[in-house]
Amino acid sequence: MNANSEELYLEAEADIKNNHYAEAFKKYESILYEEPDSAPAHNSMGWLYKTQFDDYAKAENHFLTAVRCDSLYPHSYFHIAALLMDMERFDELQQHLERCLRVRTIDKSWVYGRFAMSEELRQNYEKAIFYFEKAILASQNDEKIKDYRSDIDRCQMKTEIRKKHGE
Repeated sequence: MNANSEELYLEAEADIKNNHYAEAFKKYESILYEEPDSAPAHNSMGWLYKTQFDDYAKAENHFLTAVRCDSLYPHSYFHIAALLMDMERFDELQQHLERCLRVRTIDKSWVYGRFAMSEELRQNYEKAIFYFEKAILASQNDEKIKDYRSDIDRCQMKTEIRKKHGE
């Protein structure tokens, strides 16, 4: 991004924080007009389409374009994973997360955590626990490790409830 686009991008991000979505949208559009390969601007446009318009198709298009523009820009991968999880497109999510494991700018504990969440949503609690444990092993952040430990406890509780009800 050139200096003008960077400044405009920071202004748009501030607009988002202040709930001025229309202003942010216009700024991102302006950036993309000048620099159509701006991964951060595509990512932020995708976020707006997903969260403010519930337009998952346009959001996904912007997230994927951001990845094509800069394969090391991590934020788009996070949003693609969230979108696929929201839409319960679990097979695609699995493929996406496998790809994320090969991107050096992505926190691998986050990837394993998303694998785990996907399995938990599908009520595969043993697999979820396995992936939460892998997330712990990949993490160096004590707070994240505590969170993953709580996630494991939740999955263990769900396993017990399932057994209690004979499922």
